[in-house]
Amino acid sequence: MTTATGYAPNRTLPLRVEIVRQFKRRRTIVAFGLLLALPWILVIAFQFGPQSNAQGQSALRISDLATESGLNFAAFALSVSASFLLVVAVALFCGDTVSSEANWSSLRYLLAAPVPRDRLLRVKLIVALGYSAAAVICLPLMALLAGTLAFGWDDIQVPGTGETIPAFDVLPRFGIVIGYALVSQLVVAAVAFLVSTMTDSPLGAVGGAVGLWIVCTILQAVEALGVLREFLPTFWNNAWLDALAPELDWSGMAKGASISITYAAILIAVAFRRFRRKDVVS
Repeated sequence: MTTATGYAPNRTLPLRVEIVRQFKRRRTIVAFGLLLALPWILVIAFQFGPQSNAQGQSALRISDLATESGLNFAAFALSVSASFLLVVAVALFCGDTVSSEANWSSLRYLLAAPVPRDRLLRVKLIVALGYSAAAVICLPLMALLAGTLAFGWDDIQVPGTGETIPAFDVLPRFGIVIGYALVSQLVVAAVAFLVSTMTDSPLGAVGGAVGLWIVCTILQAVEALGVLREFLPTFWNNAWLDALAPELDWSGMAKGASISITYAAILIAVAFRRFRRKDVVS
């Protein structure tokens, strides 16, 4: 079998082309617009809403301390968005990437270009994960900026005990928090990507990943499952709070990261294996 002169599989569908294509999508602009606007909406809500008397409480919630400093506000913004908004954003970027091509009837033409199937999935996955990472990172950083401007740069107070940690001591830990948030969303990305290779409905891929996350969240509340709940990807979703404790505790984050990475690796491997054998007609 001969190939066309000058044809090089590793030069098909360059990363920069896919990055620009995805950046110009309306859903990308809307998603990042919402993520960047949310911290400012929360600031306005705290400024005009009734102030709670958190000083007299024995167990302070993360919401009670949100206005104490920019770092407290950033932690609060991440806590309220990690369980749904960031899940939707990651599912959107990873679930729409292949299924949208099938929906537009352009997937078979990409493969006929010819773009090798593994390269197509690899480029799509890298770009989708890149945009997902940018989404997860931009929200807490914007929240840190908005919180600092609105409530000042001060030491962080630990939820539950109210203990104070110097701001510059906890700032490197905030990087750990964001890093763990990225890792914990890998399962969502992998599920959305897998479903994206199985359907030509972007909404179905996104909804499938979000729906599975919601089901896991519900099962997590069933105490009768006992230790089995620890194998749910949502169980360790808030383990990043241990990074903001007076004594940094890695145990919860290590377990959560290992489960998330294991699930993601298996699901992505299944997506590649299945797509290699798929009869693409759309």
